Amino acid sequence: MNKQKRTEIFERLRAANPHPTTELHYTTPFELLIAVILSAQATDKGVNKATARLFAVANTPAEILALKEDGLKRYIKTIGLFNSKAANIIKTCAILKEQYNSEVPQTRESLEALPGVGRKTANVILNTAFGQPTIAVDTHIFRVSNRTRIAPGKNVLEVERKLVRLIPEAFKLDAHHWLILHGRYVCVARKPRCGACVIEDLCEYKQKVVE
Repeated sequence: MNKQKRTEIFERLRAANPHPTTELHYTTPFELLIAVILSAQATDKGVNKATARLFAVANTPAEILALKEDGLKRYIKTIGLFNSKAANIIKTCAILKEQYNSEVPQTRESLEALPGVGRKTANVILNTAFGQPTIAVDTHIFRVSNRTRIAPGKNVLEVERKLVRLIPEAFKLDAHHWLILHGRYVCVARKPRCGACVIEDLCEYKQKVVE
């Protein structure tokens, strides 16, 4: 795929959705951090239901620590892997309180040192909470990048590096959200909705089904 076509793709995605954002509900960087930790192998809808209850009673490191692990589990037990997530969140809250004055750090290294936070989670926080042009490659973005040929790669890190290198600067800040939403609602896994796709004529997917 050439630069001109890639630029046109992002121009169309921007025109269709000028101000994209995460579908996770949050009001502070800390709330976003907790929501993203919980979102691993879970739906945003399921996470939002749990955090609506949780954040109503505890939305700071100190307040979540006061719940203790068993108390936290009562709020997140509807989410997959809630036992390990609860343990990681309690450990993360303790580190934030002791080392960062209960604030969420703004560097990749510091974020990835927190229990339950990997590269993808760190990228989401850096991008969505702190406005850095990072790209968190999840299953949706991996699929869209390979299927359209915007940035094909064999693994998520390869795709991430290609996206960072190839996406024009003007689109980098919002690219993560455009691609994830496109993969979630249009370029879906089993039967992509090519006929409803605003970039269908630019996409290089060889098995398009336009109805």
